[in-house]
Amino acid sequence: MPKSTKNNLVYIASSRRLVALLISFILTLITACNAAGTAPQPISITVNADGKQTVIQIPVGTTVQDALQKAGISTSDLDRVEPPGYTPLTSDSSIKVTRVKETFEVEDNIIPFPRQTVRNESLPEGQTLMIQPGVNGDQQITYRKVTEDGVEVSRSPIKTVVIKDPMPEIVMVGVQTPFTAVPLPGNLVYLTSSNAWIMENTTGNRRPLVTTGDLDGHIFTLSQDGKWLLYSRKSQGNSSDVINSLWVVDVTSNTPKPIDLRVNNVVNFADWVPGAGLTISYSTVEPRSTAPGWQANNDLIFLTINTDGVILKKNTIIGPNSGGIYGWWGMTFAWSPDGQHLAYARPDGVGLVDIKKNTLDPLLDLIPFQTQSDWAWVPGLVWGPDNDILYTVIHTSEAGLSSDEDSPLFDLAGIVTESKNTIDIIPQCGMFAYPAPSPMLADQRYQVAFLQAIFPEQSETGRYRLVLMNRDGSNKQTVFPPEGSQGLDITEKEIVWGPQPAGNTPLWLALIYQGNLWLYNTDTNQAQQITGDGSISRLDLK
Repeated sequence: MPKSTKNNLVYIASSRRLVALLISFILTLITACNAAGTAPQPISITVNADGKQTVIQIPVGTTVQDALQKAGISTSDLDRVEPPGYTPLTSDSSIKVTRVKETFEVEDNIIPFPRQTVRNESLPEGQTLMIQPGVNGDQQITYRKVTEDGVEVSRSPIKTVVIKDPMPEIVMVGVQTPFTAVPLPGNLVYLTSSNAWIMENTTGNRRPLVTTGDLDGHIFTLSQDGKWLLYSRKSQGNSSDVINSLWVVDVTSNTPKPIDLRVNNVVNFADWVPGAGLTISYSTVEPRSTAPGWQANNDLIFLTINTDGVILKKNTIIGPNSGGIYGWWGMTFAWSPDGQHLAYARPDGVGLVDIKKNTLDPLLDLIPFQTQSDWAWVPGLVWGPDNDILYTVIHTSEAGLSSDEDSPLFDLAGIVTESKNTIDIIPQCGMFAYPAPSPMLADQRYQVAFLQAIFPEQSETGRYRLVLMNRDGSNKQTVFPPEGSQGLDITEKEIVWGPQPAGNTPLWLALIYQGNLWLYNTDTNQAQQITGDGSISRLDLK
């Protein structure tokens, strides 16, 4: 076969194959176009919501949320949808909508009062005394309640607010037979387990005065005639503006009725004005959230009431002031026995109050003591029975220290107020000596009791012994506790003389040791324990 003919035949065959392929492509394209133009079959969806079933027809691939919208069903943020709203639907299936609701309920509840039993020496063995009836408290509890399709599935408290705190029931129980009774020259009041009691005529004759269970011990003092008790009660409730309040009670009444003086925030000083009837002098503080819990006003106010507690007169003698160095802690004051003079003490000095001019008249500058803590040292201050000499403690310097304020040395001194002369009496007695002169005796002499630090250079935290001396520091003798016994704690600063003795009756000295009341007979030089439950924190004897 000629070559040209063979080439022509190959060409014709290739052309036929190309045409066949072209026809096949065109047919395929037509078929695809026909297929794309055919509508897909819808799917059937059942929607369960609000107790009903709704069937809808939707295209394949429609999301659950779109299906619900087509069914006319709306949902909230809390409602639960199964399957989730973003899920595409590709076959016949169902959707479940669970209605979830959240509500809040406030419920008033009672807080049952607790019961407390106080063991106390003031009652005979086995005897009980209800000193405070219990009172239930009130609180509001807010609950979060969740329901699903109207059925509660959870209820949980989310907030509790106490409207009124419960007041505990307090029952005092006698724990042992009292110690041997001792005759008393006056009324002895004492603070035990935050309640006030009185001993009359003898230490065995005891009865409660105030049984509210909330006396804080800041103020606890008898009037000069021994008939009225001035005391402080801690704040009731949750008020941040009140630390405590001042009250008085007639201790001679068989049914004592406490009287609220409507005076708050008295921490450092409150006392009766001698010879002025029911007149009280006091100084106030402002509550603070930081230690020690107050900022002193260093003021001085007089308040006169009648026997029913009605306020007759109120005068501000010294207005609020800084109080000198470390004045944030506060001042204290001391009345002369005749009520004619009033002295003051603060961390940096001692002086007199000029009541007519409403001014402070300094007598002695003191070296303040740097406690390196949230308290300030204020010297004990007391008048002798002659109304002429002030007994106090002065801070003295020590060689070799970088600052005099760091010195651990303290001396007992007397200040002759008329001449303003200072008399050194006892060196290195300790910072908490708390001198206490006795009443004037028949021979116009008197004694001074004070606490002597066992280790004078550690008097800030160490223990003390009770010492008696003559007014000028002579004839000094340690009288309590007995040799070999543990000394008095720095909190046991109560040293109280009994009234001036009549006839052959002894002169008593009352004090607190290891939480118990002791009496010291200055005639026999014998100390006698009066209570044994270790619960006494304050006392007074007049």
